[in-house]
Amino acid sequence: MDDKVRRLTNILSILINPSGLRTWQKKHHPDAPRLIDAVLRRPPLVVLAGDVGSGKTELAETIGDQVARQEDIDITLMPLSLASRGQGRVGEMTQLVTAAFDQAYAQASKLKSQTGPARGGVILLVDEADALAQSRETEQMHHEDRAGVNAFIRGIDRIANGQLPAAVIMCTNRLNALDPAVRRRAADILTFSRPTDEQRREVLGRWFGGVGFTAADIAALAVATGAGKSRGYGLTYSDLTQRLLPAIILNAYPAGPMTAAEAITLAKSIEPTPPFNDA
Repeated sequence: MDDKVRRLTNILSILINPSGLRTWQKKHHPDAPRLIDAVLRRPPLVVLAGDVGSGKTELAETIGDQVARQEDIDITLMPLSLASRGQGRVGEMTQLVTAAFDQAYAQASKLKSQTGPARGGVILLVDEADALAQSRETEQMHHEDRAGVNAFIRGIDRIANGQLPAAVIMCTNRLNALDPAVRRRAADILTFSRPTDEQRREVLGRWFGGVGFTAADIAALAVATGAGKSRGYGLTYSDLTQRLLPAIILNAYPAGPMTAAEAITLAKSIEPTPPFNDA
């Protein structure tokens, strides 16, 4: 995940605190003042898309810490709940989405600096974004949902036009379900997938390297959590952390220590979460 953490940190840092990029340009490329114009004109929106359990939401919820440290400013995370869809009453979804963006706009306005670095930043997190910003091209889409998507787009544009120290992160398992106007506004789209053999070894090695499992044991455990003959996919990150690790620990507790043989047997018995169909 290190490459995604670094990439997302830099994107958000520039969107929230563009003065840092201007300082970099003046220091390293003083003869190219227009070099960064294309970067600074991008809307303050990043989409994290990909398979279930691949770490999108966890990264979105924690990335503010990295941005705060890199830019030396305070970052406020504002999660937008699926409750913003409301109960289906006329105008309710539009009002709730608008209110969420109004709150983010008001908070970010207090942190904007007219000359130097921002005094702080706001990240508005929209999880399960396809439920709030699904494509208006869908024939069965209710007019209330269409109005909600329009409000969502207006909110993003309002933050962009205000040049505020704020950014929106959208997480979705169904990138193709997002409205084209929303996708077009994204400064970047980061795609997440299930862990590879190497990534599973890395995760498992952090857990079991200190309990007596050898490198060969961890490699075998990584194979057991990967794709098999009856399936073309392995365990997700959340499968590893929320299902496999507790199962191995509870299998050994309280009788004795964990063993690699029992861990591998348990790993083979756990069915991975099926991939999300984004057709």
